[in-house]
Amino acid sequence: MKIRMMLINNVAQGKRRQEQAMPVCVRTMGESDRKLIADVVMEAFGPTDGPEIVQLIAELLADPSAQPVLSLVATTGDRVVGHILFSGARVETGEQAHSAVILAPLAVRPDFQSRGIGGRLVTEGLKWLVEAGVDLVFVLGYPDYYSRFGFAEAGVRGFDAPYPIAAKNAGAWMVLALRPGILGAVKGTVRCANALDDPRYWRE
Repeated sequence: MKIRMMLINNVAQGKRRQEQAMPVCVRTMGESDRKLIADVVMEAFGPTDGPEIVQLIAELLADPSAQPVLSLVATTGDRVVGHILFSGARVETGEQAHSAVILAPLAVRPDFQSRGIGGRLVTEGLKWLVEAGVDLVFVLGYPDYYSRFGFAEAGVRGFDAPYPIAAKNAGAWMVLALRPGILGAVKGTVRCANALDDPRYWRE
């Protein structure tokens, strides 16, 4: 029995190494990816937060106020190993609404983390958004991570989150301008999709 288990473990480890050596591709999500994305989220966030995030993704994909949604998956072979979602938002300035999106959530399978897959998803997503003519991208996340992509603190630049962010976490509410000259010229409150319009999603 012990030898048999060693063989099974060796085969599994060999398969994981083979998958990790395969190239990673980023593409738009298909309907058949929904269950695979849920699996990625559950592995990445665990049983405590995973179910809530899976539900949020499903609600955002079905929410008319979240459109246009950009949902991308990272794949290796036929396996989905990462996912990112951008949902539609707007900035209320009192004069006009500016095109914006909110990045949430981002998930990568634990055994594929620290390989730049999350960064690939962010970078590819930003390229798509530039081509789509989006002005601003917002995220509530780790400053050390998202600053790598050009995100900077949003509050000090005049952008209020949909719900108040605690002062100690102010740096986690971040913005990236995809159009030159917009920072400093536009200020206001960010309004998110209905599915994301809940204070529990805005605690960092």
